[in-house]
Amino acid sequence: MAVGSAQRRQERKPRIEGQFSSADVEAALDLLHLVDMAWHDCFGPRELEMPAQVLDDVLLLAGGTSQTDPDLSIGCSGLRDIRMAADRERAKSR
Repeated sequence: MAVGSAQRRQERKPRIEGQFSSADVEAALDLLHLVDMAWHDCFGPRELEMPAQVLDDVLLLAGGTSQTDPDLSIGCSGLRDIRMAADRERAKSR
């Protein structure tokens, strides 16, 4: 488990590099950092980062680019909306 934001960034970097173009890696990591800060603000001092399932959903919906559909952005969607959208995407590949 990551301890700080710099360590989380380093732990996530290989996964982000595998899913995003090299031009989008740093932007994606920056956006994930912002989501972690928002998660911490919403869910208290014990939760420093979004849970793994939420990260999986967000990355699935990003589709390998930091330029996503605004309706799917974290700022415009609630956790339930993100989960439902990710489940719809997963169902398409079955």
